[in-house]
Amino acid sequence: MSRTWSQRPGRRHFQPRPRGPWRKLLDYALAVILLGLLALVAARLDRVATKQESGAAIVNDGDTITLGAERIRLRGIDAPEYMQTCNKDGADYACGKLARQALVKLIGGQPVSCQGWQRDRYGRMLGDCTAGGVDLNAALVKAGWAIAFGDFEQEEAAARGARAGVWAGSFQEPRDWRRAHDGASEPQHGALASVGDWLREMLRFW
Repeated sequence: MSRTWSQRPGRRHFQPRPRGPWRKLLDYALAVILLGLLALVAARLDRVATKQESGAAIVNDGDTITLGAERIRLRGIDAPEYMQTCNKDGADYACGKLARQALVKLIGGQPVSCQGWQRDRYGRMLGDCTAGGVDLNAALVKAGWAIAFGDFEQEEAAARGARAGVWAGSFQEPRDWRRAHDGASEPQHGALASVGDWLREMLRFW
């Protein structure tokens, strides 16, 4: 004979067992680990936080300036080194010094503002810089006094088409010139490199 719903036994209610000392210790350990992970993430985010610098600039060369105590390498571009020469109409000329002069002219004595978070192998901040509303990184490449170095490919194409700056003759790429003269090697630092650097900083243990 089948039971009706009213005749079915009611559900049993069980009281949860009190947590033992080992379970409590495990809970405390998990809480400590979680707090440690949160602190680690906060430290990593601090490493990739964008830094702002502004003020009167000292122009060191075609792609490096100093603002206060911060030495800044313009991100995504590469200008001829200060002592580098290029060739035009069969004659060498001081393209490195002209690149520096081009940056001085673009700044025009105005305050410079830079932002960035990456560092190059020399500890310089890789910055995107402006002066008087002019994007210095892009303007240098478009004027032909710096080449694309991970970014600003469209500006480089325009300069090459107009035979502006170093594109009016022949030149050795600055990174090749550095490698030949002091053995220095520098990776490009454009948009894709920024993503890679961000991931490395987030995953770096120390």
